[in-house]
Amino acid sequence: MFVFAQLSDIHLGQNRAGDGGARAGERARRVMRFLDRLPGCLDAVLMTGDIADHGTDEEYKEFLAIAGDRDEGPPLLTCPGNHDVRAAYRRHLLGEDGADRSDAVNQVHRLPGATFLMCDSSIPGRDDGALTAETLAWLDRELTDDPRDVPAFVVLHHPPVPLHLPYVDGIRLTDERSLVALLERHPRVAAVLCGHAHTAAATTFAGRPLVVSPGTVSTCTLPWEGDEPLDYDLPPAVAFHVLDDDNRLTTHFRVIP
Repeated sequence: MFVFAQLSDIHLGQNRAGDGGARAGERARRVMRFLDRLPGCLDAVLMTGDIADHGTDEEYKEFLAIAGDRDEGPPLLTCPGNHDVRAAYRRHLLGEDGADRSDAVNQVHRLPGATFLMCDSSIPGRDDGALTAETLAWLDRELTDDPRDVPAFVVLHHPPVPLHLPYVDGIRLTDERSLVALLERHPRVAAVLCGHAHTAAATTFAGRPLVVSPGTVSTCTLPWEGDEPLDYDLPPAVAFHVLDDDNRLTTHFRVIP
């Protein structure tokens, strides 16, 4: 059994009501403290984008301080969202000099029992998402060349299907047909995991589970819940994914008071 957590959209630096980002930072710390109190229970923690609200150096430094020393405990795996900035992301989270690089930030993590393909679905300067031809080729190559017969997870920020949330559906992943075609060639992909929507949601995509992480900084409201698209009063939440010995994925959602 392989157990991992997923959080998303912490938006560090979000200046809510003139607080200078204090609220966003407190909520992110609350979630990480909750996860850190589960020693030995998790095999990985995923952070599916919008780590920063403006993509500044200070916001990524705050994230590293909140994440703490990852030499102990489960690895923390990240991918960029539409609010992240690739150059600063590369400098602070990957230790690279990304000042002159504009290519997508894609990473593969081969852990005991599962492979995670963390894809960059961001389009610099835009809120909607896409997977470039280079990213799709990278995905295909990594899935083809991996000699291990273990389940793989495709992880990205933007949901590739409508979630019936007007606030989100207009800025979801475009041209999802290319990703469908790729997944059809790789049956060992167990699920697609994403963020961006600021709401816990589950559906299917290309015959696999598609699970959307709850938001940390806010929650996206459903059309019948009111006129405001985002609720800033609801507490943050996380997803716990359980991959059992039959390669079946079960997801639980937990609110962090």
